[in-house]
Amino acid sequence: DGVLVIDTDYLQGRRVFGQLVCSFRYGREDDEVMGLSFQKDLFLASEQIYPPKELEATRLQERLIKKLGANAYPLTFKMPPNAPPSVTIQPGPDDEGKPCGVEYFVKIFVGDSEEDRTHKRSTICLNIRRIQFAPTKTGRQPCTIVRKDFMLSPGELELEVNLDKQLYYHNEKITVYIIIRNHSNKTVKKVKTSVVQSTDICLFSGGQYQCTVASVETQEGCPVNPGSSLQKELQLQPSLNMNKERRGVALDGHLKTALTNLASTTLLANPEDRDMFGMIISYSVKVKLYLGAMGGEVSAELPFVLMHPK
Repeated sequence: DGVLVIDTDYLQGRRVFGQLVCSFRYGREDDEVMGLSFQKDLFLASEQIYPPKELEATRLQERLIKKLGANAYPLTFKMPPNAPPSVTIQPGPDDEGKPCGVEYFVKIFVGDSEEDRTHKRSTICLNIRRIQFAPTKTGRQPCTIVRKDFMLSPGELELEVNLDKQLYYHNEKITVYIIIRNHSNKTVKKVKTSVVQSTDICLFSGGQYQCTVASVETQEGCPVNPGSSLQKELQLQPSLNMNKERRGVALDGHLKTALTNLASTTLLANPEDRDMFGMIISYSVKVKLYLGAMGGEVSAELPFVLMHPK
């Protein structure tokens, strides 16, 4: 919902139209040569704003019209329920041009019809963000147990990982509980815990990649020798402050006037409802045990949800 202030003398009998546009950029602007474009625009809604149609103004619009005067006209666009959330892929420090991601904007232009070609001098664009908020009900407390046996070893190495909850808000600390039970003849030299952000670009079948957004490594309590065990509690805080220069990290849709943060987890009511122009963001905690040069590694992974409170 919003209002548009119009100078009717400028129109000279022309009309004013508004469109809600979802723009999906999947390649660098610098690489666009010979007419090649890595951007697709999806027009989600289109309305005539002036001459005004019969539209019942909301309370917010009524207050704005009262403040801005008689030349203010209401405009309303309905966002499709399955439209993907706004996501920006953070560019590197030396990258130029528009970053990859999904963004929305309201486009207002003057013309004789909706199909008219728009001109910069008579067009305005306003960026907006689409954000998902955390559900009111949280899921079960995440927990997993991984057991690994080794050749010529009588027993197994057992790694148990628990999180204190399933749903976290941005900039909140994540507590990871780790229990190691070593019934093998291997020795645990080091423990590394990290938060991994996964981005799935729906347009491509193999468009998946991961970024580590927080990690901690420790040798406290190590080595864990054969026949012994170790209980450990580690804390991680995934945030944009720790990843400001890192290329490829997914962020919540960026606005010029607003500070942003790491992209929120994408929640889908039905996995088959994935929008072709969307990016699916997910998070997990990964715990890795290092057993030395010959011993290899043992790892466990737990998914969790990172979102804004409603």
